[in-house]
Amino acid sequence: MRVLIVEDDEQVAGSLRRGLRELGMAVDTVADGVEAVAAAEAAPYDVIVLDVMLPGRDGYEVARTLRRRRVGSRILMLTGRTAVDDRVQGLDAGADDYLAKPFALKELAARIRALTRRDLADRTAILRAGPILLDTGARRLTVENRAIELTAKEYAVLEFFMLHRGLVLTRDQVLDNVWDWDAESSQNLVEAYVSRLRRKLVAAGTADPWTTLRGAGYRFDPSES
Repeated sequence: MRVLIVEDDEQVAGSLRRGLRELGMAVDTVADGVEAVAAAEAAPYDVIVLDVMLPGRDGYEVARTLRRRRVGSRILMLTGRTAVDDRVQGLDAGADDYLAKPFALKELAARIRALTRRDLADRTAILRAGPILLDTGARRLTVENRAIELTAKEYAVLEFFMLHRGLVLTRDQVLDNVWDWDAESSQNLVEAYVSRLRRKLVAAGTADPWTTLRGAGYRFDPSES
């Protein structure tokens, strides 16, 4: 999952970046509205965490601009304003959710996860694929009720494939959605993480859920294994 934080307070932005990265999310940060629009058009963010009070363009104008330009990322607006009219203005500008400051990191993370499930037929926190079950709330992987330990990045890679089960994903698509600007990434990195996950899942008793398509990428579908 890739998240863009738009926040001009460097300390707040840094704290959110560190906290969300520890939860396995790929996180980029920008400090003003102009940078926000440019970044959102340049990368496939799942969620944009957008502060209202920004230099240049405020959050409302950023949200309106992104929607006019058909940027489909979910927008979670942050603000110290709690009046109903302020919340309505944000939602009417194109935001999908609204969180008032101060807030707990765990609530922010939960709202981000909830926003990414809105397009799923089953909006529960549980992703299922054959015998593989990924609890996105508890960040817990089980295979036939057996818990499997994952690193934060292994979790992020598996979650991305499970959210796109049955689709052919290129290595570049995985890189763009699971790694952020600060990461030293390459296509070999994707291969390495898929290989690690394969070993862990097969060791837990599953058939290999990935099909490698030469020159195209990977398809994750345990039902075909």
